[in-house]
Amino acid sequence: MKKLSASKRFEIRFSEVDSMNIVWHGSYPLYFEDAREAFGKKYGLGYTTIFSNGYYAPLVELSFKYKKPLVYGMKPTIIITYVPTESAKIIFDYEIVDEADGSVLATGHSMQVFMDKYYQLVWDNPEFYRKWKEQWEVL
Repeated sequence: MKKLSASKRFEIRFSEVDSMNIVWHGSYPLYFEDAREAFGKKYGLGYTTIFSNGYYAPLVELSFKYKKPLVYGMKPTIIITYVPTESAKIIFDYEIVDEADGSVLATGHSMQVFMDKYYQLVWDNPEFYRKWKEQWEVL
């Protein structure tokens, strides 16, 4: 199977840190969201693609682990990697890396499921997603 990943460099802004100059925990989901958007643009699996095919893809799992602090002014890179599954799910792993020394600052994981336009859970891969998996050889 192919390994699909994307990366995005970002800068830690003052509004994202707490009084200790460390990134507030609530900022991590936003970094992961930015990574998912970068992945979607690169591989054609963006939210507009999902919506235009009549589905929603809400997050049902989101976790992250802190390894080292992110502080104001840093310019780390987030790497997002698609985790193949036969299920009707979109699963990603994340790493936030310090470009200065290559160390891993944080890791994470997310899972999205599909819902139809009536907000009903979809158990089978939507046709467009099945074709996407075939195209990228991740079935």
